[in-house]
Amino acid sequence: MPAVTGPLTRVQPGVKVTAQISPEAKDEDLAFIRQMGVEHVVLWTDASKSSATYYAERKEHFRNNGLQVYGFGNRDVHNQPAIVLNTPEGPAKIEEYKRHLQALGKAGIPYTTYAHMPNGIWSTDRETTRGGASARAFDLAKATFGRWHTTEFHLPLTNGRIYTDDEVWENFAHFIRQVAPVAENENVMIGIHPDDPPISPLGGVPRIFSTFEGYKRAFALANSPNVGSCLCVGCWLEGGSGQWGTDAITAIRYFAAENKLFKVHFRNVDKPMPHFVETFVDDGYQDMYLVMKALHESGFRGVAIPDHVPQMGEDPRLGAAYTIGYMRAMLRRAEEESGRTG
Repeated sequence: MPAVTGPLTRVQPGVKVTAQISPEAKDEDLAFIRQMGVEHVVLWTDASKSSATYYAERKEHFRNNGLQVYGFGNRDVHNQPAIVLNTPEGPAKIEEYKRHLQALGKAGIPYTTYAHMPNGIWSTDRETTRGGASARAFDLAKATFGRWHTTEFHLPLTNGRIYTDDEVWENFAHFIRQVAPVAENENVMIGIHPDDPPISPLGGVPRIFSTFEGYKRAFALANSPNVGSCLCVGCWLEGGSGQWGTDAITAIRYFAAENKLFKVHFRNVDKPMPHFVETFVDDGYQDMYLVMKALHESGFRGVAIPDHVPQMGEDPRLGAAYTIGYMRAMLRRAEEESGRTG
């Protein structure tokens, strides 16, 4: 197991099966999380509430309900074309991102997720998975637009013109070299989420977090212990090892050994692109126990969350409960097989 260095030393050992929930969650939802045996949460908000005061207030509220806030995201500084493409609005958006990091630091929240997609997440019409459950799907032959938050990006040119790889990499270097020192000063980890789906170029724009080598290049540019990966297993499975250049389990072990694995999105799909449907964790083409075993064996001490869970019944909590129960059982098995916890 690799030695833990950098900001991860602040985090207690062990894989943390974690819930993603609204920062304004009702008391009954917080009780539901505790009843599942979950002790950590990740939260998201937007610019209208992003502040040290709000982050600290929410952190205290969750702590009073027996839950620790591991991460807090801000949708308005995430998946931003202004940053990715360095538009005239880019400098102001980068300053906004710095303020987000400073607010997290003041509130004592150790982590935030960042995605560098210039034209959003792409899906096609929902399809069904096991038992007729409604699930997110993507069919490249039918894809016409992507979406982030309230903005849509349409083919053929989603961002007005064709951009080169060099432009997008230069813009990323410009961004990350400004924000990484702030993250280090505030002791906040930035986990970079993969492109979803991992297709590049798309709509005339390169999406640079669609290969394993892209991550390595980005980390070299950042040159910071506080810049790492939010590894979405689902995105890795969407592309498969042919697209990514390696499989998800190898990537997990590599990032963990480099102290670059901060968060994991734990989900499965039925097959790689060009057409995939998201599945229940036990029903896709990846044996997710092998993923959990790799997380445990590599000494991962961040959080693993259910992600894009197919709809079960009418209560959206059902799918999350099923997934979290399954994840906790897999983690218990991995601990028992290894003879150690944490």
